[in-house]
Amino acid sequence: MKTIKGPAIFLAQFMDEKPPFNNLDNLCQWASDLGYKGIQIPSNETRLMDLQKCAESQTYADELKGKVNSYGLEITELSTHIQGQLVAVHPAHDLMFDVFAPDEVKGKPKARTEWAIQQVKYAAKASERLGLKAHATFSGSLLWPVMHPWPQQPKGLIDLGFKELADRWTPILNAFEDSGVDVCYEVHPVEDIHDGDTFERFLEATGNHKRVNILYDPSHFVLQQLDYIKYIDHYHEFIKAFHVKDSEFRPNGKKGAFGGYNDWKDRAGRYRSPGDGQVDFKRVFSKLTEYGCDVWAVLEWECVVKSPEQGAREGAPFIQQHIIEATTKAFDDFAGGGDTDENYLRKILGI
Repeated sequence: MKTIKGPAIFLAQFMDEKPPFNNLDNLCQWASDLGYKGIQIPSNETRLMDLQKCAESQTYADELKGKVNSYGLEITELSTHIQGQLVAVHPAHDLMFDVFAPDEVKGKPKARTEWAIQQVKYAAKASERLGLKAHATFSGSLLWPVMHPWPQQPKGLIDLGFKELADRWTPILNAFEDSGVDVCYEVHPVEDIHDGDTFERFLEATGNHKRVNILYDPSHFVLQQLDYIKYIDHYHEFIKAFHVKDSEFRPNGKKGAFGGYNDWKDRAGRYRSPGDGQVDFKRVFSKLTEYGCDVWAVLEWECVVKSPEQGAREGAPFIQQHIIEATTKAFDDFAGGGDTDENYLRKILGI
């Protein structure tokens, strides 16, 4: 067993123009004051870091790491959720996802994909320079618009989609292999990797690439009505990153999993701050600890009711209270039962 590290916080949802959410120093001081021990950095946020420079300069990487450490914090992972999303975009989503792309590749899907692939490759080298072992990202999606099989899916469509996704990601995965860093895909709706079956399809399509791993976030499974505890049983060996985010699913006579096109507040499934939803975090932390998952517990705040400031204040003690210090001894050691020889065992059995 292994003790989960934390508490940590993902900075993406807290970025703002006003202090303390406007630059790395202010955010580090804020997070440290709240009791966090680590930060997950969105690498597309230029107010926090220069991703390409971090990939190319060990001096810059050392300075970035030193700045974070000076506040009593560690960098848990870099995130390329935005860039990873743009590695694979279905044409139906082109205009809506273009908002995340730099101006020079907007309206140019092929150029946007090439830009995104290079960005995630930079993240591999940057992670290596920072001494990180895991990286958080999205897979992107070529298939989500055909998630529901109507119109009927032509035979071979899904296989081709995963083959294309794997073809785009394999050079990136090889870059992470060269850097000794695991790629942790957040298993998430709208991504082609959104549950267990799709993770396995992608893994197989990459030839079981050793750097294909999972960012586990139980909130997404509540919304899918998928057993998030059993998920750990199935995939614990792949879980190398962990988001602490809550959610609730309350269907009624008018809406269910698809949400009726409503805004988040009015959907049957919606995200909540940890402790305010339906996730059994005691079981989640217990399972991850039992399986020895070497992860940081990282708060990801997404809630339609509670403010981000309150969510962050409550998040650090919530995570700390759930972290289990993994035992190094059996509770009944005092009663004996240690190693012995076979003759002694045979006598006990009367044989």
